[in-house]
Amino acid sequence: MSIYTHHRKFVLAAAAGAALILAGCTSADTEDTTSEAPATSAAPESSDTATDSMEMADFSSVHVALVPGGAHPYFQPWIAAGDDAKADFGLGDMVYNETAEWDQTKQNDVLNSLAASGTNAFGIFGVSPTDINTTFKTLKDAGYAVGSLASCPAGDVNEADFCLSTDTEEAAYKAAKAAIDAIGGEGTIAHMTGNNVDSNTQRRIVGVEKAVAETNGAVTLLPAITDVDVDLTTAQKAAADLLAASGSDLDAIVTTAYNPAVASASAIADSGLDIKLVAIDDDPTILAGIADGSVYGTIAQNPVGQAYVGSWVLAELSTGNCTMVTPGVIVDSGSFIVIKDNVETYDDERQAKSTVIMEEFKSNLLSC
Repeated sequence: MSIYTHHRKFVLAAAAGAALILAGCTSADTEDTTSEAPATSAAPESSDTATDSMEMADFSSVHVALVPGGAHPYFQPWIAAGDDAKADFGLGDMVYNETAEWDQTKQNDVLNSLAASGTNAFGIFGVSPTDINTTFKTLKDAGYAVGSLASCPAGDVNEADFCLSTDTEEAAYKAAKAAIDAIGGEGTIAHMTGNNVDSNTQRRIVGVEKAVAETNGAVTLLPAITDVDVDLTTAQKAAADLLAASGSDLDAIVTTAYNPAVASASAIADSGLDIKLVAIDDDPTILAGIADGSVYGTIAQNPVGQAYVGSWVLAELSTGNCTMVTPGVIVDSGSFIVIKDNVETYDDERQAKSTVIMEEFKSNLLSC
């Protein structure tokens, strides 16, 4: 059990009197998570000394909803992390709702329903990165605390109180650097990723290209293979097609989306080709492959920290205990290279990052 507490004067925020009305938005620019169900990670812990010196704020009035854009394995750790946050911080309620079916209008309907039922703090992974700011602003204008979790809006403006998400360009850069190291700094690599119109996909493409450019021509990057995270079947076909067309010339594959990561691991194993794979997230299949040497590595993200720390920040904002020093601030929730040497211990680094994030909010990002 994590034992973060926060000594604050309790101020009850005024409840929004009017019903929340969220207009339907288009969902053509649909966000993909490019992730999967990470191995279970504990919520961050603080020291007993810190616990003794703090008094739990009264968050019994705070009803948090964690709302991804739809069902996806990446978000499953949010459920336990939300439950931990409710218990550790004394939240009045915690709900998890993944019924938006990757449609922004449906997600807005879900948010309307939750607001009507008493939710007053929202951690949201928006379906449409180009439209979600409209939703955030509507919620904020109605008096609700809003955090953008696991993805930030497209562009330079975030209308939520804060965004706590993976720096996707940095994570992809790390993945490509690991792949380049795995092949000795020269050769040919391919990049398989998610929805081409998703702003996060474009950031990932930039990250991989940056790492390859640093080799000054020693590594050749094939054109990015996008739109292959729709489902596992789509990814399996894409991986099979890639190996059939270029497998004998490939030295490594970087996957920055969940389904192509799992599909590529199986395809490489079945082919018998000596291709190094650097995947995304910590699916048990990928971790097992790292342990037995069939997968070189992966980049783990931090969904537990997003949900746990995000819920605490939302509680501080919802009660009026704190405000954001810089509204809309973007905070990197971390990405972590996992290879055979640290496959058993990488989660320690992830938990430590969550602790650092919480301390950063306490010390610098919140005004209380």
